[in-house]
Amino acid sequence: MKDQFYQYIQTLQDQICKGLEDIDGVAKFREDIWERPEGGGGRTRVIENGAVFEKGGVNISAVHGKLPDSMQKLFNVGEADFFACGLSLVIHPKNPMVPTVHANWRYFEMYDDNGNVINSWFGGGQDLTPYYLFEEDAKHFHQTCKTACDQHNAAFYPKFKKQCDDYFWNAHRNEARGIGGLFFDYLKETEAQSMEDWYNFVTEVGNSFLEAYLPIVAKRKELPFTDAQRTWQEIRRGRYVEFNLVHDKGTLFGLKTNGRIESILMSLPPHVQWHYDHHPEAGSEEEKIVKVLENPVDWIKF
Repeated sequence: MKDQFYQYIQTLQDQICKGLEDIDGVAKFREDIWERPEGGGGRTRVIENGAVFEKGGVNISAVHGKLPDSMQKLFNVGEADFFACGLSLVIHPKNPMVPTVHANWRYFEMYDDNGNVINSWFGGGQDLTPYYLFEEDAKHFHQTCKTACDQHNAAFYPKFKKQCDDYFWNAHRNEARGIGGLFFDYLKETEAQSMEDWYNFVTEVGNSFLEAYLPIVAKRKELPFTDAQRTWQEIRRGRYVEFNLVHDKGTLFGLKTNGRIESILMSLPPHVQWHYDHHPEAGSEEEKIVKVLENPVDWIKF
């Protein structure tokens, strides 16, 4: 399974990078191959200063070795060997009318002293963070997510949509990071779902990513915007940074397992602002998105 999934994310990285380069039209991804001293490594690809994308990364990694003490406590296990691989991406567009997007698909194994797999699971998802709300874009993104889920189980979309709303919640701000999508973790073998079933589901979601995001980019990338709207984008990016540094488990896992710091922090945008006690003007488009972030919406029924 680990070889099958690692091969999949390598191919998916190529497909996503090409799709993003094509719609940008100017910038190309820079590639870095890196190795982790304790075992494994990865392929980091970063795009910067494009016509559409200010900064973004589409990274894959496959790391292995002894499970660090901090992760032993997290998983409530003793000493163990592990393998983890995944693709993680974050894209920050220039135009505040184009939303930021994040996605991740990953696989994890743990082994006993004889090298036998004693635990394994999939995780991941994809979510959208707009700065200005276009309801048709939110519906498109969520409908694409639902369509992918429905190929496998009609219960998956509402379940993983709620988990996304719960996970990407900036508790210290009492608001969501964005308008959600899907989030799932610890997808393990059950009587109803084999690991092959979960593989087919996770890859279905991965394959839906470009369909979910690129039509939105194409529709919004040429829209005019003001300096004030750009400032709002940078203020909201600050909330994105706060989530990633305070709450995000992926960032924590990378730091705890001595991951490559440049790859871990590639999710941070280049231009961000923090204004003291900032509140948008009543009745404004900026207030509209904030109200949605305070109360997650069911976009399929909206």
